[in-house]
Amino acid sequence: MTLVLGIDPGTATTGYGLVRDLPDSSLQVVDYGTFVTPAGLPAPKRLSMLYHRMQEMLLLHHPDSAAVEKLFFQSNVKTAIAVGQARGVLLLALAEAGLEIAEYTPNEVKQAVTGYGSADKKQVQEMVRVLLAMPHIPRPDDAADALAIAITHLHTRRY
Repeated sequence: MTLVLGIDPGTATTGYGLVRDLPDSSLQVVDYGTFVTPAGLPAPKRLSMLYHRMQEMLLLHHPDSAAVEKLFFQSNVKTAIAVGQARGVLLLALAEAGLEIAEYTPNEVKQAVTGYGSADKKQVQEMVRVLLAMPHIPRPDDAADALAIAITHLHTRRY
């Protein structure tokens, strides 16, 4: 049984989701949520908080591997730089823990979870709910996205 940590990086909010691949090929949600940093903090302090929160997560759950959403170009350069900084800090924590790390674009995640690379957010969230046999769509959106990233990695590893 493989435990994968999916990460949807962001400086203000980072989503995380842990999904286990069971022997019968079904998937089980283990934990999910967000790391939120206070808006008023300077960027270095926010990045430090993300790094330490990720270290705590890794010590608590001991995942076998991790999957992180790739940065795609955004029209807001300031946001893209901040997300890139968050990704770097999170990738460092994962690498220091010795984890295998995979990266997926948003379209790869949509394709793996829904079978359609241009699926909308609602379709992806509903498929996450179905694939993980959850009674409701996971919230907040960043956590649902992280679960989708973990599912993508498990599906990709199978094939």
